[in-house]
Amino acid sequence: MAKNIVLVHGGFVDGAGWEGVYKILKRDGYNVSIVQNPTISLDDDVAVTKRILAAQDGPAILVGHSYGGAVITEAGNDPKVAGLVYITAFAPDKGESVATLIKDPPPGAPVPPILPPQDPASFGADVDTEKAAFMADSQVPWGVAALSAKISEPAWRAKPSWYLIATDDKMIPPDAQRSMSKRAGSTVVEVKGSHAIYVSQPGAVAKLIEEAARGAKATAK
Repeated sequence: MAKNIVLVHGGFVDGAGWEGVYKILKRDGYNVSIVQNPTISLDDDVAVTKRILAAQDGPAILVGHSYGGAVITEAGNDPKVAGLVYITAFAPDKGESVATLIKDPPPGAPVPPILPPQDPASFGADVDTEKAAFMADSQVPWGVAALSAKISEPAWRAKPSWYLIATDDKMIPPDAQRSMSKRAGSTVVEVKGSHAIYVSQPGAVAKLIEEAARGAKATAK
């Protein structure tokens, strides 16, 4: 069982959105760290994530939301990572990037640049209205280099993974999530919610993370 949880946010936002999930995991006795990625380049975000992993006192579960899924796919090769949890996230394969995964989106799906202030309902339709507005107005840049950087070796090929599919996601189509999670061999749960389900339904997200923490073998260093 892994007692350390490392949470990685996606594009346009910072780590503050994990507050609800953080509080539940802390209440349940886990050691929780939140990565604050600059989201300018994938290399930088992986480096920042690995610094947090290096500070852990044992095996860790690495959790990524949205673009954070690409970060954990690369950073998850770190020996301290015992398992990966994707929260309505990208799970690229070797040689893939977020850009390649969304280059041929289905009709109606958003394409870059995806700007929450123009359509906050796409990102968090089930988030409290005031909180959704704050998230939109406090967004941070998401660099083209982060979108286009390719994965060198996907950690999900060697480590167990879990995946939460948000069935009302308007940012990453649920069918795309199903395809990526199936390819990764993930343990999957489907929850009715928006792309910002980690904000709107922290209980459902924390539940899957805790399942991963119990299920991952503590073989990591």
